[in-house]
Amino acid sequence: MLRKLSVYGFKSVHEQSIELGRVNCFIGANGVGKSNILEALGVLGAAANGVVDDESLLRRGVRAGLPRLYKSSFASERTPAHIGVGVVGDSNEAYRVSLLNPLGSPDPAWTYKTEVLSDGIDEIVSDGVRNKKNLNPQSGLAALRLVELVPDNPAAAIMQSLQEYAIYCPNTPSLRGNVPDVQARRPVGLSGGQLAESFEALRKHLESQGDDGEEILDQVLELIDWVADVQATSHGAALISSQVPRTKLMLKFTDRFMNKSRNELTAYDASEGALYVLFCAALCLLPQAPKILAIDNLDQALNPRLLSKLTARLSNWLIHNDPDRQLLFTAHNPAVLDGLDLSDTEIRLFAVERNSNGLTVVRRIEFSEKLAKMNEQYPLSRLWMMGHLGAVPNV
Repeated sequence: MLRKLSVYGFKSVHEQSIELGRVNCFIGANGVGKSNILEALGVLGAAANGVVDDESLLRRGVRAGLPRLYKSSFASERTPAHIGVGVVGDSNEAYRVSLLNPLGSPDPAWTYKTEVLSDGIDEIVSDGVRNKKNLNPQSGLAALRLVELVPDNPAAAIMQSLQEYAIYCPNTPSLRGNVPDVQARRPVGLSGGQLAESFEALRKHLESQGDDGEEILDQVLELIDWVADVQATSHGAALISSQVPRTKLMLKFTDRFMNKSRNELTAYDASEGALYVLFCAALCLLPQAPKILAIDNLDQALNPRLLSKLTARLSNWLIHNDPDRQLLFTAHNPAVLDGLDLSDTEIRLFAVERNSNGLTVVRRIEFSEKLAKMNEQYPLSRLWMMGHLGAVPNV
């Protein structure tokens, strides 16, 4: 897992270091830079894959923008010459880059100024590649050196995790299967357009694990209280109007309260909250999902109580899949906090704010003795709304 993320000169993040756990929740007002943190890691993932350009960034869920919008620019600070992003893993393995993205006349791809890859003992790549005459400055060295490393080398593991990293941001039309997904990243598409296929794969995967898998599947379906069963089907045409655009494979929900002759619904007619639950479950539980992933706005379309229950299960779902699985997500709904067990050091809550000069500042909210005493009287959601945790809009 990643243990430390450092960001320098990226968008609103002038300079920050964040100590990560297995589940990492970022809260704060709109526009404070929560998504920028996820996107900085996406830039590093593209660099780990060997090239940073619009195509590689969009594939990871990073918003494409004009070069001048990527680099931090504040009246109170000197504009940095480069953008820097780096991570450190469990065994002190590390990968970091500094990247140049000229503001005036950008090339198709960003160029590498420096790149460092270490397995915690030896430095595998430690070079400034921009001035090397025999090297393409738009191509990363570390991605090329991976072929020389054994698969269980910590440096190879951290690079593979970074290469697979993506930011998922579901939207209801994609989840319903009415519009195509702009990025068909496995297992569900960045916007959820492959939800039916991913749930079918998830169901088969869990059912193959015997009682343990069946218990996890029950945990998923229990969050959708009106559902008796969920299946993926290619024979759902009779359940939906022929005028509605749809994918070949569709989700079919069985409503336990309706008459048996008319109790089957497709994703088009089902509650959108059910779709968001299945989306999160697939990302946490499917082995095809990235080991390190992010969900931007995890709380959208979810009832507060359902959101708390879902959040409480994320860590166990990640561990069930792989002990090294890691999730970063942003949220605005206070109810998300009530699903976080902050006494578990692997579950971490971060308050994201802008300081008086407009720079993004990230602060971990730890479960201190003082916070524990306040939590005896009020849930964390209430404490956040009351201003005790910070990260509330100044309106």
